[in-house]
Amino acid sequence: MTLDDLNSLDLKTLADWPLPSKLVALTLLSVAIVLAGWWFDWRDGMASLDVAKQKETELRGVFVTKKNQAINLEAYQKQLVDIKQAFGALLKQLPNKQEMDALITDVNQAGLGRGLQFDLFKPEAETVSEFYAETPIRVKVTGGYHDIAAFVSDVSKLPRIVTLHDISMEPAKDGVLNMDATVKTYRYLDEDEVIARKQKAKEQKK
Repeated sequence: MTLDDLNSLDLKTLADWPLPSKLVALTLLSVAIVLAGWWFDWRDGMASLDVAKQKETELRGVFVTKKNQAINLEAYQKQLVDIKQAFGALLKQLPNKQEMDALITDVNQAGLGRGLQFDLFKPEAETVSEFYAETPIRVKVTGGYHDIAAFVSDVSKLPRIVTLHDISMEPAKDGVLNMDATVKTYRYLDEDEVIARKQKAKEQKK
């Protein structure tokens, strides 16, 4: 069928068209209907389908995550109990406000018990964090090497958390050493202090 044949066709005589012409016209009409349907309806539907597929993928991921959590719930609960026990054990190593003086005395006695001479023992200003407070103590002791080492070991074995920082040593006369260091002790904040600190933070935000 040529282009001239197509131009000579009249829609009014559609019933009399030859079979090849009818088939071509039917094909063109079908294509036109499909294109029109895609442009006016299916196009938006396809976009919605893509969004729905993406949402389905996200929901499947959430479902798998929650399913794994549900399967491991017992293990998570046991882990939480273990964490609470470990936290409680650590908390016991932090003295409260009333016990701080006794802890500072313990540090001092650890040095005296090793025969060290304290040239300086000066607690400094307390630094408060969210749940605990830190008290640095500047110390300067004089004594033999082994006595100083034993003192450091004794401090590390105290039942409360005590750490040594900024340690410097230099020889003194008579074969002894001078050690300068900062001993840091820690205590937990009691409930009233935590509440007061949170209240102060709220007021500062205002």
